[in-house]
Amino acid sequence: MATFLYKLGRASFLRRRLVALIWVLLLGVTGVAAATTASQPSNEISMPGTEAQEAFDLLSERYPGMGADGATARVVFRAEDGTIDDQANQQAVSDVVRELGESSDEVASVTDPFESGAVSQDGSTAYTQVSYLVSGFQLDDADRDALEAAAQSGRDAGLTVEIGGDALFEVPATGIAEIIGIAVAAVVLVVTLGSLVAAGLPLITALVGVGVAVLTITVLSGPLELDATTPILAMMLGLAVGIDYALFIVSRYRAELAAGHSKLDAVGRASGTAGSAVIFAGLTVIIAMAGLAVVNIPILTKMGLAAAGAVTVAVVIAVTLIPAVLGFAGDRARSRRDITPSGATDGDRSGEGAGDESAAERPNMGTRWARQIIRRPVAVLLAGVVGLGVIAIPASQLELNLPDDGSSPTSTTQRQAYDLLAESFGPGFNGPLLVVLDGADGGDAMRAAEELTETMNGMEQVVAVTPPQPDEAGDTALLTVIPVSTPSSAETEGVVNDIRAQADALQESAGVQLSVTGQTAMGIDVSQKIDDALVPYLALVVSLAFLLLMLVFRSILVPLKAALGFLLSVLAALGAVVAVFQWGWLAGVLGVETTGPVMSLMPIFLIGVVFGLAMDYEVFLVTRMREAYVHGASPDEAIVTGFKYGARVVTAAAIIMISVFAGFVSATEPMIKMIGFGLAVAVLFDAFVVRMAIIPALLAILGKSAWWLPAWLDRVLPNVDVEGERLAVAGTPTGSPATAEPAADGEGEAGTAPGKDAELPEHADRRR
Repeated sequence: MATFLYKLGRASFLRRRLVALIWVLLLGVTGVAAATTASQPSNEISMPGTEAQEAFDLLSERYPGMGADGATARVVFRAEDGTIDDQANQQAVSDVVRELGESSDEVASVTDPFESGAVSQDGSTAYTQVSYLVSGFQLDDADRDALEAAAQSGRDAGLTVEIGGDALFEVPATGIAEIIGIAVAAVVLVVTLGSLVAAGLPLITALVGVGVAVLTITVLSGPLELDATTPILAMMLGLAVGIDYALFIVSRYRAELAAGHSKLDAVGRASGTAGSAVIFAGLTVIIAMAGLAVVNIPILTKMGLAAAGAVTVAVVIAVTLIPAVLGFAGDRARSRRDITPSGATDGDRSGEGAGDESAAERPNMGTRWARQIIRRPVAVLLAGVVGLGVIAIPASQLELNLPDDGSSPTSTTQRQAYDLLAESFGPGFNGPLLVVLDGADGGDAMRAAEELTETMNGMEQVVAVTPPQPDEAGDTALLTVIPVSTPSSAETEGVVNDIRAQADALQESAGVQLSVTGQTAMGIDVSQKIDDALVPYLALVVSLAFLLLMLVFRSILVPLKAALGFLLSVLAALGAVVAVFQWGWLAGVLGVETTGPVMSLMPIFLIGVVFGLAMDYEVFLVTRMREAYVHGASPDEAIVTGFKYGARVVTAAAIIMISVFAGFVSATEPMIKMIGFGLAVAVLFDAFVVRMAIIPALLAILGKSAWWLPAWLDRVLPNVDVEGERLAVAGTPTGSPATAEPAADGEGEAGTAPGKDAELPEHADRRR
């Protein structure tokens, strides 16, 4: 692989105008396609294999006129003076109901609160439900404007009117998330690379990659029924890895120049070594994201595949466009301190030291850090494990559920409608349960409904049960059950389980099939399905990544401790998420207005992303260690060498990722905010505690055994050559003086000083 990437990097450098043109054309084509497409994202969450989804599908079939699969709006009225059924207030409500019925051709039905009994006991509040024939995304601006205009007419009449439901659903906004992340990334890159041009290269290429990926996802949103949050998550991940991958290659390129290689050869060597690490790091992320398909939740599968696509684009950009733009940058890709006054590269600095000999001999921060860890590996290991273990404790109290209007910001009309209903009718009115009794196989649905109503009225946690509503054929009955507690509470989950427990008795007595659906029941079923899928998912991604890392490091213990370190990171990240979003710690500081259960899809998506990113840092840092080890360094020296050349870049990459993810905490969409926070703290824990402390401490304790691989397995495994050993075998100038390179695009390449990477034959037995 190193030889192939070496040739690809050189070819991209020499044909840089063609490569740049191809990517610009791709960006332009996807941009035009996204601007002209009529494709709209979907807000429907399908959960195949769950009882709630099967019941929902049955409702759509048996009650086509009620718009079971369409958007809904719950318009809540509160009287400021008197009661809601005073003549003036009642007339104002009736006028709004009439206006709602005439507001759009997509309206399926509008309930009259005075006829349906949707008036609170104290007479202060009433609500009407508007059902639409199409989903929220299929409603156009005119439909939403008409809905809001009807509500405004009620306000003008002196009522408080708020609107809940998904009819007002809008594509989630990320605020200034992208700007914050990019701005911090730019500062970190300038500090790390010491050159505005060099800092701009990762930003430009990452933005091109994210642009191509997100615009493609936008075009495919309609045909593939992608969720509105999918492009945001793809952008979040694509931007972070795109900058990081480019940073690793640019940094290695500068180090190769400092070692005395020509620009063309330095590009090839950087592509063959750092590019190989990028390929395998990217593969771990892609495996983790594509592996979300095992959960069998379409929305999660599509999110994972879209994110995997964004990472794939970032990898391809890194090994093609980065070498091309390095050709355009020329000497401007280096900082002034990397060039001697005469213009020749100082070969003794390896891209990290100062201009004089004494500065070059001073150990850098990474070297000093590694030596401190090697001196006290047991203490460092215990401190890291115990510290993350304490942070992970709240994860044991993790509660999952799907979001509803109760998780919206308090300033929104959706949240205010939610609160009005909870105050006047009870918390359970925001999460009604729909009970479907199917007697199509000869059962008596209405008799079963009467029996079940009597049973449910005797349940302590049930407030009310509506009269059964038959379908046109009379073989199906629909009951609406209002629980006492909030939709996300354990008590409501108990009500769902108690109702479902009556299924066998009703099947025997009336020959009907009972099922429970609604948003609340759907959230319970999804949470259970994700819980059941966590172990298979973890087993899949960890097993595949273990095999991949075993190919890279040719070791058993190194991939094993990498996987165990990931588990520690992700548990600590989940503990932090629970503490903030469920318990409310630091909620005000982070702008979290409502605490409650963690969104069902968040933990497994977090696990997938964090696993991929954790393996990124493992690959980039430890490949440098193995490279030193196979060239003759002792185990401790290899650790120091890995930190000497990799710590600064990995630190910068981690800070960039943390900044990009943390920027999304400003988003208004709760799931985006939660994922942004979770990923930021996960990268913080994994990069600076696990990879920078726990892993080197373990390697120091294990010594040579860390790099042990059984002889039979060594013969079986293919050699992927991430360190670029085959470059010398293939005749590329890895250890010989750099020669003059052919001119490309009008630029000649002058020969420079000899390289310093001569092979060490006496240690050849460590290589395969």
